[in-house]
This record gives sequence, structure tokens and C-alpha cells, in this order.
Amino acid sequence: MLDDVALAAGQDPLALRLSLLGAPRELDYRDHGGPKVHTGRIAGVLRDAARLIDYGRKLPAGHGIGLASHFTHGGYAAHAIEVAVAPEGELSIVRCVCAVDVGMVVNPLGAEAQFMGATLNGLSMALNLQITVNEGRIEQSNFPDYPLLRMAQAPEVEVHLSDSRFPPTGVGEIGIPPVAPALVNAIHAASGRRLRRLPVGAQLKSQKA
Repeated sequence: MLDDVALAAGQDPLALRLSLLGAPRELDYRDHGGPKVHTGRIAGVLRDAARLIDYGRKLPAGHGIGLASHFTHGGYAAHAIEVAVAPEGELSIVRCVCAVDVGMVVNPLGAEAQFMGATLNGLSMALNLQITVNEGRIEQSNFPDYPLLRMAQAPEVEVHLSDSRFPPTGVGEIGIPPVAPALVNAIHAASGRRLRRLPVGAQLKSQKA
């Protein structure tokens, strides 16, 4: 939705996000992920992800970069994903960057592995996974009809852990939510097609998204 607002306003999606976040400060947030949210830390991971993927550079035709961020329980993450969409609708993920601020990192290798796995899980869900019901019965029974991302399809996930001085927090939930919005934002930037249903599946190869 933020990318749609940016497009309608004639603004860059990253610039719009940063302007909405405003000056770094803590705000009360009593819904899921609270009780506080730090706007500067959200902006920080967005800037890191954009910098690492070289956001704003001139891209080849059919390529696009999408961004998204998330926070929960004191941790912050942003994804920047570059995709290529061929004229016939074939989608490939060119690069995938995840920037993370979870305070002082106690176990860097464990945190990096957590965000790699979460990112690949998020991509798997966004691209292919769905549960359908037919006449009251679940149609999927095993991996042949619930196609998890295969190794040959999985991009390298570049994880950047911020050198944060905030107290350490968990890394269990933050790595999945930004993936799907960053992916579909990248698809829109590459192809001009705004997908509003997940999974992506074969929508890019059809006439209607």
C-alpha cells in the first residue's frame, strides 16, 4: 500500500517511508509487537537494506527493486529484493538483502542463520504456498502439491546485522513479514503489475493479475 501511495504522490517509495517515520523517537505501540516502537531503528534498517542493494541505481529492463520493513517485540528488519520479470512472465530473484537491528547480537551466526531461514520461508510462502478447500476437504496432502522453495530456486540471502547498542532481543518472528511485500513491490517495479493475491504462482504468466 505504501508503494501505491508513493506512486500516486509521485514520490520515491523509500523517501516516502523515511518522511513518514520522521525524526528518530520512541512511540507507544500497544498492539502486537509493542509496547514501544523506535522510528529511527525502522529507518535504520530500511537505509541499510537500500544501501546494500544499491537502491536507486539504473536497472536493466525488466528488473525492479522492492523494499519493506517490520518490527516486533523490540526487533527491526527490512528486506530489499531485486527481481527480473521476463516478457512472458517468468520471474527470477536476482538479489535478496535482509538488514536487521535486534540490539546487541549475542550469537551472530545463529542470528544470521535465523534470518536466512526466515527469508527463504517467506519467499516460499509468497511464491507458491497455499491451502485450498474443496467440498470441505483440504486438497493439499504433501510436498508435491504444497511446493516449498527448492534449493535451485533459492537465492543467496545477504544478512546484515546492525552494530546496535540497544539491549538484545529475540529474532524469532521478524524475518518473515517483510518478504512478501518487498517481493511484490519489486515485481511491480519490474513489470508494472501490482499483484494483490498471494501466492504469486502463475499470475505473472496470465493476462490478469
